[in-house]
Amino acid sequence: MIGEMSFHTVFFDLDATLYPESNGLWPAISQRIDLYMRQHLGIPAEQTPTMRRELYLRYGTTLKGLLAHYEFDSKEYLDFVHDLPLEDYLHPDAELRAMLTSIPARRWVLTNSDHRHAQRVLNHLGIADCFDGVIDVWALDPYCKPQPEAYLRALDIVGAERPQDCALLEDSPANLRAAREMGFFTILVNLRGEAENDQRVITDIHQLRAAAPELWNHAR
Repeated sequence: MIGEMSFHTVFFDLDATLYPESNGLWPAISQRIDLYMRQHLGIPAEQTPTMRRELYLRYGTTLKGLLAHYEFDSKEYLDFVHDLPLEDYLHPDAELRAMLTSIPARRWVLTNSDHRHAQRVLNHLGIADCFDGVIDVWALDPYCKPQPEAYLRALDIVGAERPQDCALLEDSPANLRAAREMGFFTILVNLRGEAENDQRVITDIHQLRAAAPELWNHAR
């Protein structure tokens, strides 16, 4: 029943979750990935969009998928695909900041991206100090969402004994499905794909309090 659950930790995905996909940043990152695939790996331009999506769906991230087939420097790749003027896409969000700080549980960013990109995004949104920390692709390595091992590692990092004591907000139905099967309370943000019948869904992060009042119960 709504109002009876409370949570130790709330995990937030980063890209297309803490900011809307409609602002253009996530599509711009995808274009940078396509450019890297063409320029650095020699993949024909007509193949890169489809390959990028297929690798993302199969491996959890395009990076993991490319590493399974090509040799290249992961850090160089991440620096390249995130080399964008974030001020063109992101601005301080006072409403988001107030909502985050009002949640009476620990708050962590859980992302398949790297820490540097995460910090840049959080800084531009003005919410970097609203989180206890960032769990990034290097902290999860060799795993990534939606692998169960990635979630287990995240639980260990934050000191949570049970997934049932944690909530996860994500824009990826696949990432949420895996977490739900482990016992996480999950909320789908920015619907892209088909949600489960009983999946809590919001189209914008600012709708969170109305859609999931459980997160404002006193933390365990």
